[in-house]
Amino acid sequence: MGSLVLSIIAYIRAFFVPRHRLGLEAAALRQQLAVFKRKKPRPRLEHMDRLFWTVLPRLYLGWADALILVKPETVVSWHRAGFRLFWRWRSRKPGRPKVAKEMRELIWRMKAENPRWGAPRIHGELLHLGFDVSEPTVSRYLHGLKRRRDDGKAKRWLAFLNNHREVIAAFDFFTVATLRFQTLYCFFVIEHGRRRILHFNCTAHPTGKWIVQQLREALPLPCPYRYILFDRDAKFGDGVVKFLKASGIKPMQTSVRSPWQNGIAERWVGSARRDIMDHVIPLNERHLRRLGREYLAYYHEDRPHIGLEKTTPAGRPIEPRPIRTSQVQSQPRMGGLHHRYSWAEAA
Repeated sequence: MGSLVLSIIAYIRAFFVPRHRLGLEAAALRQQLAVFKRKKPRPRLEHMDRLFWTVLPRLYLGWADALILVKPETVVSWHRAGFRLFWRWRSRKPGRPKVAKEMRELIWRMKAENPRWGAPRIHGELLHLGFDVSEPTVSRYLHGLKRRRDDGKAKRWLAFLNNHREVIAAFDFFTVATLRFQTLYCFFVIEHGRRRILHFNCTAHPTGKWIVQQLREALPLPCPYRYILFDRDAKFGDGVVKFLKASGIKPMQTSVRSPWQNGIAERWVGSARRDIMDHVIPLNERHLRRLGREYLAYYHEDRPHIGLEKTTPAGRPIEPRPIRTSQVQSQPRMGGLHHRYSWAEAA
């Protein structure tokens, strides 16, 4: 009975509603009916349906009363999303033409190869090469290259190390745990030229005086090294710096959290750990010193070094291959952990 009354009221209302509004209401109801008739497990609104309901509120004020499928808030969210897309499309600007990839890479290459060059110098080089580009454009690409500027600093530091490697030494600590869980500090001094270890020792209580004494033994006067690298460890205090300056050596401390600046020492620590310390647990300081002496003998005489063109710090000669048929014999090192190979003498 109630539905019949509502139907009669809707019929009478149609005579008093403008035709334009009545047509929009009929279109809204027919569109939802078409969604219900789709042969799918459940009716779903597609992109065109959302577009219809995005446009309808601009034409029909009573659209919310005719809405059945979704909530009015959902239609409002569709309208806002369409509004954002429309103004994003309207606000697009052609802008300046993009700089070619070839030119961008050339700008970065010039900066990497010439870290001290600025935008005016690079711009001049580009003009001489026939590129039509403005100086502000070059400057814009340079300002966004923090990583490449860091690479330039690293390149300058690497150039310094390579040009002065014969007169540079470095020292550092690394820790080793004993069988009784005691922490021992291994101190070493390494030269950059041939990667030789000038001194090695260990202690459970490293102090400034102990470090100075180790440096006296590693760098006797007259000292052939002009520079020595070390990090900003608190153990390397003022006493260590004063001793180095008094010996005529320029101390060069690396930046904070920059182990790459003392890369040769850091790489030797990695080699020592992989070659021996990761395989043997020392009992005490005496045992660790003996392991260190054995490893240094193997490191200097037998172990090929990539940075030395696959030779050893002590200069291992190439053995001539014998004319007669011979066998290659292995000589155990470090208790059989490593080996050295050579030609066996023919019988």
